[in-house]
Amino acid sequence: MKEITDIFKALSDKNRLRILMMLTRRPLCVCEIQNVLSITVSTVSKHLSILRDIGLIIDEKDGKWVNYRLNTFSENPYLQQVLIMLPMWLCNDELIKSDLKKIESVDRNVICST
Repeated sequence: MKEITDIFKALSDKNRLRILMMLTRRPLCVCEIQNVLSITVSTVSKHLSILRDIGLIIDEKDGKWVNYRLNTFSENPYLQQVLIMLPMWLCNDELIKSDLKKIESVDRNVICST
């Protein structure tokens, strides 16, 4: 039961749900996520750490960037189901729609260099 409660704890935060939904579109770095959510980099990092620790996302080093993406290769059936269901549950949420629109124009080369 601990595994399931940990998953639900991770999903209990609105910003973590927003991050997961953004990652359904493409891998993102911390500064891109921070730009869309308008929260501090340290807060974004904490959210990413929680999502990574339970296995919903993974990070990959790419030169000077660390890209975060959904862990679609997880063998955990609970995580697989969450990743399938979240887009269906949240697809009509206005905030999610707004976030997904914003990530279309977020450019890490511009926002991360400042």
